Amino acid sequence: MKATETTLKELLEGAKQYQVPLYQRTYSWTKDQHERLWRDLVLLAEDRQVNRDATHFLGSVVLAPSPSNGPTGVHRYLVVDGQQRLTTLSILLAALRDHRAATEGAQHRDRINEQYLENKWEEESARLKLSPTQADRDSYRACIRQTSSAGSSDGIGEAYRYFTGRLSASANEDTPVDVRALEEAVLLGLALVSVTAQKDDNVHRIFESLNNTGLQLTQGDLLRNHLFMRLDSKAEEAYTDLWLPLQKTLAPKQLELLFWLDLVQGDPKARQSTIYSDQVQRLEKLRDEHELVEEIARFRRLGDLLAVILNPEREQDAHVRTRLTRLKAWGTSTVYPLLLHLMDRRDRGTSSSAEIGAAMLSVESFLVRRLLIGRATANINRTLLATTSEVKDEEDVAAAVHRYLSTGRKYFASDKEVAASLATVPFYLNGRSNQRKLVLQWIEESYESKEPVDPSQLTIEHVMPRTPTEAWREELAPELGEEESFEEVHQGLQHTLGNLTLTGYNSTLSNSPFPTKRTHLATSGLRMNQEIAAVETWGREAIRARARSLAERIAAIWPEPELSAQAEELPPSWQKLARAIAEIPPGAWTTYGDLAALIGSHPVPVGARIAKYPMTNGHRVLQAEGTISPGFRWYEPDRTDDPRAVLEGEGVDFDTAGRADRAQRLTADDLADLLGVTSEDMPGIVPVPEGQGGALSASFLEQLGENAAPAEVDAVLHVIRVWESLGGEVSYGTAATTSCFLLSRAPAKGSIWPVAIYPDGSIEVVFQYLATRPPFDDLQLRDELRTRLNRLPGVDIATSKLALRPSVKFSSIATPAGLDTFVDVLTWFYQQVEEFWSAPADDDALDFDLVDVGAEE
Repeated sequence: MKATETTLKELLEGAKQYQVPLYQRTYSWTKDQHERLWRDLVLLAEDRQVNRDATHFLGSVVLAPSPSNGPTGVHRYLVVDGQQRLTTLSILLAALRDHRAATEGAQHRDRINEQYLENKWEEESARLKLSPTQADRDSYRACIRQTSSAGSSDGIGEAYRYFTGRLSASANEDTPVDVRALEEAVLLGLALVSVTAQKDDNVHRIFESLNNTGLQLTQGDLLRNHLFMRLDSKAEEAYTDLWLPLQKTLAPKQLELLFWLDLVQGDPKARQSTIYSDQVQRLEKLRDEHELVEEIARFRRLGDLLAVILNPEREQDAHVRTRLTRLKAWGTSTVYPLLLHLMDRRDRGTSSSAEIGAAMLSVESFLVRRLLIGRATANINRTLLATTSEVKDEEDVAAAVHRYLSTGRKYFASDKEVAASLATVPFYLNGRSNQRKLVLQWIEESYESKEPVDPSQLTIEHVMPRTPTEAWREELAPELGEEESFEEVHQGLQHTLGNLTLTGYNSTLSNSPFPTKRTHLATSGLRMNQEIAAVETWGREAIRARARSLAERIAAIWPEPELSAQAEELPPSWQKLARAIAEIPPGAWTTYGDLAALIGSHPVPVGARIAKYPMTNGHRVLQAEGTISPGFRWYEPDRTDDPRAVLEGEGVDFDTAGRADRAQRLTADDLADLLGVTSEDMPGIVPVPEGQGGALSASFLEQLGENAAPAEVDAVLHVIRVWESLGGEVSYGTAATTSCFLLSRAPAKGSIWPVAIYPDGSIEVVFQYLATRPPFDDLQLRDELRTRLNRLPGVDIATSKLALRPSVKFSSIATPAGLDTFVDVLTWFYQQVEEFWSAPADDDALDFDLVDVGAEE
């Protein structure tokens, strides 16, 4: 084999084609990998502004010359390993091309296409520089050629929409990413090792040697080896007295975390991928064995402190223990460098428990207040990682941390900003689900009730439900203005903090009218629920009044930032708006009102923003009734296409009155799903507490009986019986509304389920989850499931919903014909899964698939 360090530019330039063999798995990177790559590239682009030689090692690409190569023409290579990286980077280049062409000039389209994406003058079969496996080819070609289907609902389309969304969002930030520098980082800053097999090499043996060599050494293992190779007479003593206890205190991944946290103390940009090399560079300055042993002893001491941070119950001081427990529960690991610094200061006697506890409270307040105003993630990692280096020389660490977090544009919201945001910002569509629940839980704890409720049994409840009944329409009607619609007002209120609370495990509130909910909430052990129950009616004024009350309580719990100047009015999150619009797949549309509800704004400023700033897919935003705004203008000054014709070309249907098909509309909740903001009760199999299986089943049946009509109850029970007769299993969720899952395989073999049944009257089709579970990771199979479901009466699931979780109402299966159709769909689904798992594996294909998974992940 020939191994060469190279760049993406060198790989793609020239008359070449990289072919992904048909036996390789389809493209499988998800938003998690896209997010990591984007974050690394943004940092790399910044580093290269200072140091032109800065690089980031991305891994290896294993290639084999194609047997079809001749002496002339395009030179073809089979991509034995690394297709996920090559495909992702090619899609990113296409997104950069489209963004720069739209915002800077059309010349960027031809430049990037001809240099890195296509062999312009070759025949069609050799045109694409990267030719994905057959299942991905059409979607990939659509992104490269920028056809109307670019950005579809499969993995390739999701990657394209993610990167176009990031670029569009960046253009709407105060300090946008330098797109030119980003492109240069992609092409020249990413270091790859190209391993090229020779003509007669056994490619399978190459796989075995690369991937079947046992457990890889961690960076912690490498650092240990480096240290002890440099020790001589003191090696055994240092290992026994210092390193071995450190290894017993921290697991291997925690050791790596310790060495990264140590680096971040001095360099906020230190990367977890280069822990070993960065530590070695630092350790090279140590002169003798004595200094090396002292360094190991320092690691040992810091390891003990990290163990307390990771296990707060070991902390002796009650106040510090509470703060550590909360920050761990929040789940933001970038706060750990500061926590280690604070614990180290106390350990060295330069700060007290009271001081470091106050500093931790400032961090907690910073995190909570950002979430409350809808800015949970904006530059959060950069801010938190830089905190330690900014405050380490300050004598009063508590004041220093609070002052640093208060300065600059860090979104540490004041009491005034929090109060204003609670009325409009959709709290339920921001941050992570566990963080939203924690804020409500901590607010409840501030009441210091003598009858505390087990938080593990609590879930978030919308008082005014997400799916309103006629009774709820009547509840809100008296407060509607002449020009207001119920849908618009409901959409703007439902996810705000004033409409949210926590409820216990056996709640049957669901969509019940407010008088029924009042009765339940009045008997709750939670003080916040008792306060809601004291209100006579629940509409806009009641929700806003509660928001004001919560704002006062929040101000008392979490200290506000230092207010050195009058705070500016906080603008809506235009970055989130741009990303949401870019994520809309072809064949779908949304409204200005949906986007306004998503970011906590009003349709008018949303429309004005879309008209004035570059927004990928801005033509997919329509008026409330599904019509194109009379004032719509393309951002590109030379573009004159008819927006309706463009939408129709993408698959949006219009009626004779010019209104887009409502089935193809994406709501604020749908957009939040596309952005990766998940709801509190996500479809997922939660381990059922031992002995509670029967109780959960009984809870589901009780809630079903209370919410559904008799014919609907009979239909649901028949569906469950049929499913079990096929050989499937039934499991239940443990949230307030007890959901029912139809499992087609035992969890030990890899769970997969087609639907989640909710007793409030909806059957959720979990396309979003099926996309990662074979055999329904195949887009064609998911589309076949959609087509079969659309045979149900009243069901019309659009193609654009294949990345989401659309619902079917109980009424669609409550008739004999509808029930028979639904049973046929479930039977077909079950058979597809059984046939897949019972089919004999193709040994060659399996070998490649397993190796590729290991190499890429």
